[in-house]
Amino acid sequence: MSTSSPEAVKKLLENMQTDLRSLSMECKKKFPPVKEAAESGIVKIKTIAARNTDILAALKENSSEVVQPFLMGCGTKEPKITQLCLAAIQRLMSHEVVSEAAAGNIINMLWQLMENGLEELKLLQTVLVLLTTNTVVHDEVLSKAIVLCFRLHFTKDNITNNTAAATVRQVVTVVFERMVAEDERFKGIVEQAPPVQGNTNRRSVSTLRPSAKDAYMLFQDLCQLVNADAPYWLVGMTEMTRTFGLELLESVLNDFPGVFLQHQEFSFLLKERVCPLVIKLFSPNIKFRQGSSSSASPAPVEKPYFPICMRLLRVVSVLIKHFYSLLVTECEIFLSLLVKFLDGEKPQWLRAVAVESVHRLCVQPHLLRSFCQSYDMKQHSTKVFRDIVNALGSFIQSLFIVPNGGNPAAVSAPAGGSGSGTQGAAQGGPGTGGVSGNLTTQAAFEYRGTWIPLMTVSVQGSAKATYLEMLDKVEPPSIPEGYAMSVAFSALLDLVRGITSMIERELGIEEEAAAEFRETHPDQEWQPQQGAHLVWEEMVSACWCGLLAALSLLLDASTDETATENILKAELTMASLCGRLGLVTPRDAFITAICKASLPPHYALTVLSSNAANLSSKGVCLFSAAYSIQGQSVQIISPSSESHQQVVAVGQPLTAQPQGTVVLTAKNIQCMRTLLNLAHCHGAVLGTSWQLVLATLQHLVWILGLKPGLGGALKPGRAVEGPSTVLTTAVMTDLPVISNILSRLFESSQYLDDVSLHHLINALCSLSLEAMEMAYGNNKEPSLFAVAKLLETGLVNMDRIEILWRPLTGHLLEVCQHPNSRMREWGAEALTALIKAGLAYKHDPPLAQNQRLQLLLLNPLKELSNVLHADIRQKQLESVLQILQSQGDGLGPGWPLVLGVIGAIRNDQGESLIRTAFQCLQLVVTDFLPTMPCTCLQIVVDVAGSFGLQNQELNISLTSIGLLWNISDYFFQRGETITQELEREEEAQQKQAKEKGETLNRPFHPAPPFDCLWLCLYAKLGELCVDPRPAVRKSAGQTLFSTIAAHGTLLQQPTWHIVVWKVLFHLLACVRTSSTTADKEKIESGGGNILIHHSRDTAEKQWAETWVLTLAGVARIFNTRRYRLQQLGDFFEAWEILLNHIQSAALSKNNEVSLAALKSFQEILQIVTPVKDSDRAGDALAAMGVPPVLIDPLSASGPGRPLVRSDSLVERLTRYNGAELQAPPPGEESALEDSALWWSAWNTWYRTGTDSTRPPSGPTEKLSFIPSQPFLTALIQIFPALYQHIKANFSMEDLKKLGVILHGAVSVPISSDASPFILPSYTEAVLTSLQEAVLTALDVLQKAICVGPENLQVMYPAIFQQLLLFVEFSCKPPQYGRMETKHVANAKYNQIQLFAPAEWVALNYVPFAERSLEVVVDLYHKTACHKAVINEKVLQNIIKTLRMPLGLKYACPSESTWKLAVSSLLKVLSIGLPVARQHASSGKFDTMWPELANAFEDFLFTKSTPPDNLSIQEFQKNEAIDVEVVQLISTEILPFANFIPKDFVGQIMAMLNRGSIHSQSPSFTEAEIDVRMREDFSKVCFETLLQFSFSNKVSTPQEGYISRMALSVLLKRSQDVLRRYVEDERLSGRCPLPRQQVTEIIFVLKAISTLMDSLKKTQPENVDGNIWAQVIALYPTLVECITCSSSEVSSALKEALGPFKDFMQPPVSRVQNGES
Repeated sequence: MSTSSPEAVKKLLENMQTDLRSLSMECKKKFPPVKEAAESGIVKIKTIAARNTDILAALKENSSEVVQPFLMGCGTKEPKITQLCLAAIQRLMSHEVVSEAAAGNIINMLWQLMENGLEELKLLQTVLVLLTTNTVVHDEVLSKAIVLCFRLHFTKDNITNNTAAATVRQVVTVVFERMVAEDERFKGIVEQAPPVQGNTNRRSVSTLRPSAKDAYMLFQDLCQLVNADAPYWLVGMTEMTRTFGLELLESVLNDFPGVFLQHQEFSFLLKERVCPLVIKLFSPNIKFRQGSSSSASPAPVEKPYFPICMRLLRVVSVLIKHFYSLLVTECEIFLSLLVKFLDGEKPQWLRAVAVESVHRLCVQPHLLRSFCQSYDMKQHSTKVFRDIVNALGSFIQSLFIVPNGGNPAAVSAPAGGSGSGTQGAAQGGPGTGGVSGNLTTQAAFEYRGTWIPLMTVSVQGSAKATYLEMLDKVEPPSIPEGYAMSVAFSALLDLVRGITSMIERELGIEEEAAAEFRETHPDQEWQPQQGAHLVWEEMVSACWCGLLAALSLLLDASTDETATENILKAELTMASLCGRLGLVTPRDAFITAICKASLPPHYALTVLSSNAANLSSKGVCLFSAAYSIQGQSVQIISPSSESHQQVVAVGQPLTAQPQGTVVLTAKNIQCMRTLLNLAHCHGAVLGTSWQLVLATLQHLVWILGLKPGLGGALKPGRAVEGPSTVLTTAVMTDLPVISNILSRLFESSQYLDDVSLHHLINALCSLSLEAMEMAYGNNKEPSLFAVAKLLETGLVNMDRIEILWRPLTGHLLEVCQHPNSRMREWGAEALTALIKAGLAYKHDPPLAQNQRLQLLLLNPLKELSNVLHADIRQKQLESVLQILQSQGDGLGPGWPLVLGVIGAIRNDQGESLIRTAFQCLQLVVTDFLPTMPCTCLQIVVDVAGSFGLQNQELNISLTSIGLLWNISDYFFQRGETITQELEREEEAQQKQAKEKGETLNRPFHPAPPFDCLWLCLYAKLGELCVDPRPAVRKSAGQTLFSTIAAHGTLLQQPTWHIVVWKVLFHLLACVRTSSTTADKEKIESGGGNILIHHSRDTAEKQWAETWVLTLAGVARIFNTRRYRLQQLGDFFEAWEILLNHIQSAALSKNNEVSLAALKSFQEILQIVTPVKDSDRAGDALAAMGVPPVLIDPLSASGPGRPLVRSDSLVERLTRYNGAELQAPPPGEESALEDSALWWSAWNTWYRTGTDSTRPPSGPTEKLSFIPSQPFLTALIQIFPALYQHIKANFSMEDLKKLGVILHGAVSVPISSDASPFILPSYTEAVLTSLQEAVLTALDVLQKAICVGPENLQVMYPAIFQQLLLFVEFSCKPPQYGRMETKHVANAKYNQIQLFAPAEWVALNYVPFAERSLEVVVDLYHKTACHKAVINEKVLQNIIKTLRMPLGLKYACPSESTWKLAVSSLLKVLSIGLPVARQHASSGKFDTMWPELANAFEDFLFTKSTPPDNLSIQEFQKNEAIDVEVVQLISTEILPFANFIPKDFVGQIMAMLNRGSIHSQSPSFTEAEIDVRMREDFSKVCFETLLQFSFSNKVSTPQEGYISRMALSVLLKRSQDVLRRYVEDERLSGRCPLPRQQVTEIIFVLKAISTLMDSLKKTQPENVDGNIWAQVIALYPTLVECITCSSSEVSSALKEALGPFKDFMQPPVSRVQNGES
């Protein structure tokens, strides 16, 4: 119910009347005047009530009178009355019905009561009611009322004092509240500006309104009073205390800051009065030094007084808080003083209240910012903000340094805080106690033996002071141990929290504004306000050193997890803030601190120590650097090791040299988590400090034994060496969490901006470099932290991989080259994982459209090829395999890189690598050829080639050649598409080249691109054809020729030119060189148990095989592609070169090569050797992988048309579109009829023949090479076919050349180890194939001459000459140079001799010579009458040649020879003699006759004896032959004696004569009786002789003469025989004579009888007288023989003596003269 409602008014009136009545009653007796006044008062009230509607207003007007009775009542000084009056007055006051005048009266009356010491409490109450209910009291009245209260404060009564104090406080408040209300009322009214006054003095208060003036006067007097000066306005003050004055000042300043800020006059008071006062009162505290003796100083120093000091600090706090902007300078002084109070030399209580005051400042970040702006950022000004922070820091440090003198601030107590002193202190101090009930150990800091408990002093963010509130204490209180530390600690934390949250909030607002600005003005640059940034930076710069020093120390000393957490949080927020503001040094310093705390004490980590050194060099002091705060040197201590921390892990330090173990405490792990948190949440601002963070994490991870696993995540793993890591269960459960956070930390890198990401990558790289440094030169397990994390970072940032790819992979490539295997293994793991992930990632745009990115991703894979370590290459190739399997189809432009990697194999890399790479290649060839750009096909060929050329793994080389075949198939099938694509590409490149003004540079340039592809393939195969390994060469050769054969049709005409010259001839030249220089050393059997066949056991022999293959292949191409090639302009040159190669191969000192060369020669001439069944035509070719197409082009199918012999081949041919052999275009049937080509071939043949058959010249100690029989055979076999084409111009010269070669060929001996194969047995008269070939060659010639023109016939004699040479071989085998050969027959027929292996055997030439002889006879048969044959004395030559075997007869190497010779002679003579007779007159045969005579003689009277084992039948056969010869003479020669030279006939006669009587050597022994006489022969001779002696047809005296001469010889001889017989008979006595002699004598006797018969028949005039005489002279000798004992002789004698009866005539006288 309000005081003005009618009910209230009514009640008031009633109460007043009641009061007056009571008063009147009380005063009735003693104080009548009072009673009267009371009663008149009742009347007055009633009157007012009756007359006025607004009763309260009327009452107020008349209040002086209404109040009067009560005042009088008070004047009685009677307690009861006074109390009643005061109550009534109060009631009036409470209804605000007291006027100003009345109020004055009331105050006066109260003053009197006060002076009399009555009703003190009631007085105070009344004053209070008076002043609070209305505003009527002003000026002096007000001042009197206030003084009254003050005076009551200083009574003897405690209650009164306290009540008065409270009243004073309230009254002072009321005064100021009135002023505030007054200002509020006049707020809207514009005041006229007060006249400007210079320095407004305190008197000029005229401008103030009433309430303001009261307030001003009151405040001014309070200052006076505190300053112990007389008040101006509060007149009547008797005493006053400073403490109370300060309290009042503080409350006014604290409660009404607006008054002072809005009114100049009040501001003036603050500056002029309050500040000087405070400064003055502070002085004892400033000067005082604890522990300094008074005698030392001249004037005794006033001791600081706790109540004043504490109140002064409160005032200062208020001044700073509210009026800082007014009192900038003064505040600087206050703050400096405050800082000084924290000094160690000040009393403990003073430091405690100072630190509480500082705490109050620390919770006001905006205030702190103002300090920074006003002082620290101004020149020549104290760095107040910095000093405050530093002071706090040094204060905290000083608490840990126990002073030497005085009582130690904190006694070192056991960790548990159980020391009695400690506990007492803890209980005594308010607000202390355990952190939480269930913890026995109290939270505390402990450092180097100093133990300081930690108490809960205030709620975070508010500075609730303990000692600043102790207004009732007069003596300084005892400060519990740890209190100051706790407050300072809170202050630090609040300071950090306040500053960071304030700055971060403002930063956030600015960033939002910036973002908004960018959205609205995308084209403009956002300009932040510089001012704000400068302040923030200055604040951080000013405070970070002190903060860091203090926080590091506390962190080290903290034994409480919560405290540690708070400290770490503070360091973390500071680091983050510094990072955001770009203050690198402080950021790094805070991070370093956290890092150091994470690691074991004294852990040597270079990054951190170098960083610390760095900081101190910048004038910033960190751990272990001493720096001074306000002249006081403070040691900042590096972490101590003697902490009472719980050890949770023991592990190995990560160092290059093995050291002992290190321990990790729970606190280390806690710091590590903070570090992780920092990196995780503030990675974006870490910049270069990533290095510190990551280095530390790396070491921790190492000590904890975390090892990287898949994808780079770290998993707990055991340390590999050294004492293994020991982990407590506590940390074991933490490890997965830590590992997880670590991974998340790097996952969160995807939210970093590009620059921060680069910082992270750089840090990881340099970390990794250190790890690499450390891992050099030892085999310790390296730290793989950095590599693993690089991998993780790369994997999560795939979407922007481009920006970090180069640094990332560049570094990993270095890691891959590290000597430590574990290190590089991880480098490769990381690199390949990144590449695979990069390729698999769904980029936007996709990789297919972003070729640059794809190449970027693949490039490091290529770079890995430069690494020499096999394990890395293995990894690289495995990943290539995986990439092919997963992304093979999408590689596109990346193919060259991938193929480059596959092909980067070297021989020093070992098999397994090559095998892996080859798997990749096989996959490419089987699956990916169609998907890759055609431009890469050439690279595929190169790569496949390089696998062929590697020498580690033969099988791979061979398989890769197979791949090349597959590739060629692919080219063939996809020819059109490849051609189109390549040509498009070519056009584009040419265009580019033209723009750049360069020439297009690619291999085989002028050829079209598709042909170039083929050429590259051929070139590669060509390289492989000269590989050092025979198997590779063989395979490559087969493949090369097969591909050219199979797919050659695809090539364009000009390309063939390149194939021939650059591929084929180049290859031939290389092979020739290699073969001729190959090593002849025997190769030991290959590794293991591989046996090498003797035909391949030297490099030379192996190369020979290659040469054979190559030559055959080239020849076949020339053959099958002849029509194509002939259209090339330079076919003739090519032909010449090919022939040259064939020649050099044929002349090579290797049978295999030379023979094969001839086969190739045959092939290009389209001659194919007659095929023996044993080696079917196809075999040799099939062995080379070439279809046996060209079997015998000259056979039934006509020239140049192949005869296909294999069914499978038919399919193959259809598949290759008949690429195998083109049929010649019409009209070119005889393409090779170009005679130049044939003559070129003939020259080659001639040179080859000459060189290969030329016998060695010098002595043959050095075994020179002797061509083999098959070679010579083949060589000679070529001639007939060759001759068919050159016969038109074949001259005598050429024939001579041929002869030389044939002769040479036949003369070549064979090696003894081959002889058993070539000569089946020496007894069989078989020709070797060579000999047959030679004869065939001559036969071909002879036939050609036969049908040829006349002029050819001059060649007959030459052919005879050649054949006759061969005939001589029967008796005189040819010499081959000076080589000694063993002759086969060795004059014995059937002994097969085996010779020592190294010797050479001359062939059994007999069959050959005999066959030649037969040919001669045949030929002579045909040609005897030819002019040339006659002119060239062929017959004479034949006879001359036959003389040798005829003469040797039994001495011939073979018996058949002389028999054949005889029969041949007979045949030849039967043809030749008539011709000779015909041409007798020409004299062309003159020289023949003597030859013939000699031949007869040599044969019929041979010097050789028949062999001992000759049977009688044989002998008789031989005799029959002799008889034949004599018969020839009798039929063919003697009848034509008149055409024959006389000498010749004479010789014949003498011969017949000699034959007719068998001469006998006289010395036969008994043993030789066996020897037969040639009876038939003698008889025939004799008969012939006689026949021609007495022939009636003696045409010339000459002939008769011969006969006579012959007869006389005969008779003379008979006489000798007979005489000898008679003699022997007589000597032998009873012994019978040898059979031989008996036979002879019988023969002689028969001859005599025959002669007698002949003489009888002959005309007497034909017989010379001498003959008769000789005949008769025989008679006595015959008679002497009668005594012989042999019956055979007797009967023959009887027949001989019989005819003598015709001589029994009487003598005539004439007879005596007949003797002459």
